[in-house]
Amino acid sequence: MRQTLFALAALLSHWRRHPANLAMLVLGLAIATALWSGVQALNAQARKSYDDAAAVFTGGGAQNIVSARGGLFPQSLFVTLRRAGVKVSPALEGTTRIGARTIRLIGIEPVTLPAATTLAPLRESKEATNILTGEGRSFAAPQTLSDLHISEGARIVTERGFTLPPVYAIDAAPPGAVIVDIGVAQKALDKPLRLSRLILPPQTRLDPTRLTEVAGDSLRLVEPDEETDLSRLTDSFHLNLTAFGLLAFLVGFFIVNASFGLAFEQRLPMVRTLRALGVSIRALVAALFCELAAFTLLAGGLGVVGGYFIAAALLPDVAASLEGLYGAQLPGQLALDARWWLSGLGMAGAGALLAAGSGLSKTLRLPVLSVARPMAWRDAHHRYLRRQAALAALALVGATLAYSFAEGLAMGFAVIALALLAAALFLPVALAAILWIGESLAQRPLARWFFADGRQEIAGLSLALTALLLALATNIGVGGMVEGFRQTFTGWLDQRLIAEVYFEAATPADAREIEAWAKEQPEIAAILPVWRTKTRISDWPVEIIGLAPHETYSAHFTLLEGGADAWRALHEEDAALISEQLARRLKIGLGAMLDIPTPQDTPQGVWRAKVVGVFPDYGNPKGQLRIDHAKLAQHFSDASGVHYSLRVAPVDVAPLMEKMQTRFGPKLARLVDNAGIKKISTNIFERTFTVTTALNTLTLIVAAIALFASLLTLSNLRLGHIAPVWAIGVTRRRLAGLELLRMMLFASGAALIAIPLGLFMTWSLVAIVNVAAFGWRLPMHVFPLQWGAVFVVALLTALFAATIPALRLARSAPVDLLKVFANER
Repeated sequence: MRQTLFALAALLSHWRRHPANLAMLVLGLAIATALWSGVQALNAQARKSYDDAAAVFTGGGAQNIVSARGGLFPQSLFVTLRRAGVKVSPALEGTTRIGARTIRLIGIEPVTLPAATTLAPLRESKEATNILTGEGRSFAAPQTLSDLHISEGARIVTERGFTLPPVYAIDAAPPGAVIVDIGVAQKALDKPLRLSRLILPPQTRLDPTRLTEVAGDSLRLVEPDEETDLSRLTDSFHLNLTAFGLLAFLVGFFIVNASFGLAFEQRLPMVRTLRALGVSIRALVAALFCELAAFTLLAGGLGVVGGYFIAAALLPDVAASLEGLYGAQLPGQLALDARWWLSGLGMAGAGALLAAGSGLSKTLRLPVLSVARPMAWRDAHHRYLRRQAALAALALVGATLAYSFAEGLAMGFAVIALALLAAALFLPVALAAILWIGESLAQRPLARWFFADGRQEIAGLSLALTALLLALATNIGVGGMVEGFRQTFTGWLDQRLIAEVYFEAATPADAREIEAWAKEQPEIAAILPVWRTKTRISDWPVEIIGLAPHETYSAHFTLLEGGADAWRALHEEDAALISEQLARRLKIGLGAMLDIPTPQDTPQGVWRAKVVGVFPDYGNPKGQLRIDHAKLAQHFSDASGVHYSLRVAPVDVAPLMEKMQTRFGPKLARLVDNAGIKKISTNIFERTFTVTTALNTLTLIVAAIALFASLLTLSNLRLGHIAPVWAIGVTRRRLAGLELLRMMLFASGAALIAIPLGLFMTWSLVAIVNVAAFGWRLPMHVFPLQWGAVFVVALLTALFAATIPALRLARSAPVDLLKVFANER
């Protein structure tokens, strides 16, 4: 123990003499931990919200009975099950807009609600009486009331003009939801005698066979631990965030690795002395592990706190993305448990151990006499380069095999990761080869020294240059994908949103009244109902939208597959257009027959339609079918019946909308023009990629810090290489300029490799990851101006990183350079 304590004190004294290296080490580990922990905090918050939302009905092990075909089912099935002795409690879910926010409206029957569910407090006699008697009550989480800017006791008016009972706060309510009596929910959502689920108490175990005997095949049993649609839909979103967080951690890890490696190199004489004084390997290892534990607690703690603030800053954009894309509701404040804090520290400890492990292993393997050589393990660097080249080739083979024989989202990320690994391993080899060529071609002694010394310097800068390479490649790859998506999405919106005015009526009766009025308006050229409903195909949620025969669709609705005859078949036959993501998921194409489940009160139960076209549906994680409007009304009695679009001359749009708003008022749940729809969609798109852009920028900043840290720490070690050249007559200013030029050369090499690597990342994201995650493929776009910008960024990063070390060299005192010769080796 005494040996360990004295060895630890000696090791720690190194950091007192090298505060810059200590600062870079703590900063690198803290940044890496912060970026990783921040992403994990966002994911954890989202997952918790999904679990809380699902626990409203499945908490405590309660089973649920839902429609086998998706959507709603008749209330009569609830009565049938109760009469058969099955103790179920009815519930209805739906969404409505309150002001500018979409709110989940949940209708329950508090008297029969199982005690195991999250909303069990509403079973108490007082609350049950309040929600059922008189004007009733609504309940919402305190955060939801705050987000809606509504105080307790206020009455909420929905977009359909329905006034909910006075609302009061309850902690058990999930975020973004309002709880009401089921009768109130049916009226507010205009779903009379319809239910979305039946809740079974955990003590009542219902056999699926028994359920079929009582209710037929119209219902299915959902186990408490069955994955929700929301969780499945958002898996790709969270996996993408995790991949970015891991990449950011990796780039930050390079700072730590470089700092630890250089610290070990600087401390080799100290280690030699400790060993010579009798300190055992065991005591030295124990001291080093104690040092790592101290760094983990210090830097990891700072990183976890920083990650919390990063997550808090990005949470509004993540919440907006999840709500816009998936309809998921996240609370506005982070609520993280102890496991997240411990996992952040664990990640910091693992990073510190991995970064220090290589240097520790090399130090302990060297003989005691060799330890005295400050550059002892650099002698073998050329052997390492040959190994790296072999490993790079092996990584490329692995990427090829993964692409050829695997599938899915994990495969896509594996291909990208292996390609990045190959490029990272190849970079030092390529730079060394370029410098070797330059040395061979150089004629003057100073030029030959410039290239030869650069080959020696690669060993200390390889990790920092690798971090720069990964950051630049990610910037090109992700930036190209996002910009390509933006162009594709904008063009797709221009093609899809052709009608000038879109409106949603409060009720089907209001819709028929507005439709009759619209037929008499001379400025309205066409009234196009776009009714919609939901179903499930192969246990996947699918939206079905009806299209009326009109040139608005046949002339402007782009099809990936299917010609002009597709529109004739759509309206004259039993046919459907299918979205690209649903076609990929079901593995079907043109000519395939598709069994589409219909509502339970439809006699046939299934409508069989032929796929006559495949259309792109960018930005939608769910599947979608487009069918003839008349067939939608015929086969789907639960179609919304409230959504319409109007073809109007552009000059008549504003006067018409004002006239409609004045005449129908609350009968219009929503009224928006073409430009308004595009603005909403574009805002959702931009906020979706805000987090991606932020992480991309942070990764590039971390790479610059890694390069700066390595150069700053190496500057003292390189005096032994520079002093002899100065001694023979090369000025310090010229040597500083050569150092700066060499760094620009290194950065240029990294940028040149990053461009094709980034293009490969773009292709992988649009052709593999995006298809696996969302089911649709984007066209590949390239942006040469972006490559030039990234090249300039690389040079500026190198300039930033090398300026201070170069200035220190240019301004160094001659006595500092002469000290190199004080103890000739």
